[in-house]
Amino acid sequence: MKVAKLQDMVKGWFVGNFEPTLIQTNDVEVAVKEYKRGDYEARHHHKLSTEITVIAVGRVRMNGVEYGRGDIVVIEPNEATDFEVLEDTVTTVVKYPGANDDKYMGEPK
Repeated sequence: MKVAKLQDMVKGWFVGNFEPTLIQTNDVEVAVKEYKRGDYEARHHHKLSTEITVIAVGRVRMNGVEYGRGDIVVIEPNEATDFEVLEDTVTTVVKYPGANDDKYMGEPK
């Protein structure tokens, strides 16, 4: 049995092709991410990966739409979004396939 601490992972990512990780793979990336009210991620997109974000706790705004506990948002490749934290929030994020360096700022060209 392996045991790890989420706090030891990079930005909450615990499965994927990076270090440290519990399962090193390019097939998928998985994270549990914690945010404080006011945190913000600028508009970005992925060219290869689909990103699924589950709002486990809290409330956020993406593309001007508010999401809360239990909402699941699927962002397909070449769809851009920003991410504004409206109250302390915990998300689970799945990206597939896993793809190093697949985060691009702004809208797709």
